[in-house]
Amino acid sequence: MNPEKVVFGFFIVLSLTLNFGFFVGEMDNPDHHHVYELFAVVIVNLIATLLKFGDRSQVGAVLLATSLVAMLQLIAATLVWTISVHVTEIGLTPVVISSIVSLSGGAMLANVISVILLIIETVMMRR
Repeated sequence: MNPEKVVFGFFIVLSLTLNFGFFVGEMDNPDHHHVYELFAVVIVNLIATLLKFGDRSQVGAVLLATSLVAMLQLIAATLVWTISVHVTEIGLTPVVISSIVSLSGGAMLANVISVILLIIETVMMRR
């Protein structure tokens, strides 16, 4: 067993599960989407993205692309949250939280693609 592959797979799956945890709930209810959970999703996705930089294969390039898409979506969600709460002080209205959750959903889709690619790559490995 390769410890590097274990850590790599761990962070990819953890980023998906954390993102799913943030995404689930009533879309316009801020009580169902906690800021610390979004923060955890961003940090774990960042770690997963950094781990993907070492892979030089074609699958690795696609994994990195999906991870960059997820990071872009999550950073946008974080910016929407930060601007609405701390800059404009309009707060987490149903429209704002719906935008944040929608951006998180896009990141979750990118994470699902990453996990599917990881599974395909694992199945295709020769022993």
